[in-house]
Amino acid sequence: MKSFLGLTAVFLFLVTFALKAREKGNEIPWSVNEATMVGVGGYNLMDTYLSPGVERNYTGMGFRVMNERMKMTRLAEYRISRQQVINVELATTRNGASTATDLAGFADYTLGYHYHFPSAYPDLKLLAGASAHAMAGFIYNTRNGNNPASAKADVDLNLSAMAIYRLRIKEYPLTFRYQLTLPFMGVFFSPHYGQSYYEIFDLGNSSGVVRFNSFHNKFAMKNFLTVDFPVCNFTVRAGYLNSSYRTGVNGLKSHVISHSFMIGLVKEFISFGGKRLRNTNRYKSAYY
Repeated sequence: MKSFLGLTAVFLFLVTFALKAREKGNEIPWSVNEATMVGVGGYNLMDTYLSPGVERNYTGMGFRVMNERMKMTRLAEYRISRQQVINVELATTRNGASTATDLAGFADYTLGYHYHFPSAYPDLKLLAGASAHAMAGFIYNTRNGNNPASAKADVDLNLSAMAIYRLRIKEYPLTFRYQLTLPFMGVFFSPHYGQSYYEIFDLGNSSGVVRFNSFHNKFAMKNFLTVDFPVCNFTVRAGYLNSSYRTGVNGLKSHVISHSFMIGLVKEFISFGGKRLRNTNRYKSAYY
């Protein structure tokens, strides 16, 4: 009798486990939305470390490459998505008299999480959350003999908000997205006025070159507007990115302002195999 009851308990456990596994297997999986874009546009650079005491603007053109991934997570019962952005940009600018050139390069990585708020409109998604951001780069002046380069590095915590709206014009689908990113706290690197990098790294005079930052000494903001639309068997993402980065600390002022027009391709795939989706009705997207 005891053996029979034991076997029955094991059988019921196996049946329950199998049913749960089958139910889980029948769930519609979440896909990864990935876009790779290239951009070109205008840049405005200013750094008083390179031109002591003078706020001289250098303007010109720049080029950037951006990769963005977005996927839902299990957090809050699949109401929080993860966004990863890798961005690399290069720019060449000249002063107003065209007598000097600034070359600039930056690379940054952002990892963010956004909560998807319930919406009364099925075609509208409203998201808000926070992200961590790290950046490294340089501005190099071709004319300076002493202190020809200004190094940039920071780590930030950002506030982020996003709206995604799906629209059809005579059965032609369009997906619009606007995202605002605003750093509110972090640390960044800045030498003191007139201080050389030789003093910092070789002589060890590094006091105060890593500073806490918030709105009182740094203001940085990104506005990103995109539209997705199908072209033949591809999904194209076009957009506009405005980036403003301003700092004022240790007797120095600096800004990097850019306006980039972006275009690239989008794909949806399931993460465990990297398989391209063919029937989007079988998958759930964090973006669409």
